[in-house]
Amino acid sequence: MTEEIIIAGFGGQGVLSMGKILAYSGIMQDQEVSWMPSYGPEMRGGTANVTVILSDERISSPILTEFDTAIILNQQSMDKFEKGVKKGGLLLYDPNGIIHHPTRTDIDIYTINGAELAAEMGNPKIFNMIVLGAFLKIKPIVKLDNVIKGLKKSLPERYHNLIPLNQSAIEKGMQMVKAK
Repeated sequence: MTEEIIIAGFGGQGVLSMGKILAYSGIMQDQEVSWMPSYGPEMRGGTANVTVILSDERISSPILTEFDTAIILNQQSMDKFEKGVKKGGLLLYDPNGIIHHPTRTDIDIYTINGAELAAEMGNPKIFNMIVLGAFLKIKPIVKLDNVIKGLKKSLPERYHNLIPLNQSAIEKGMQMVKAK
């Protein structure tokens, strides 16, 4: 099994940390992992993306031009990465702020209203965990207990009290994801 993923959105949406948690989760499952972030100098508010590869075999290169999965969180990223999803692949996106929705018919398309759900749950910072939960419902490539271990590894210890909230956000994303 090899899964090649791009996660893309604005800086400040938790794009890079979502990728890092996914990568740590793969490590907890004894998978080969690649995590390669990319962001502009402006960080918050600028565009950011991260490629994550999880595999049972050695990964030859972290550089991807096509993806099994694209997780898209803003219009600029949709414009840039929709065409890079492999035929038969997956595109998951939050429709908030998306003007031109994906039109491809050769991929599976899902939506998650992560921003709206995070606001309902009272903490906009869990947006990325809602989206991660939606992805893991569609493609359970890592187990939830390994995601929790990944959170513990990724978050500074002073934030470990937020792990139950993050777990609730992941579970909410799993419940609320919709096929388009």
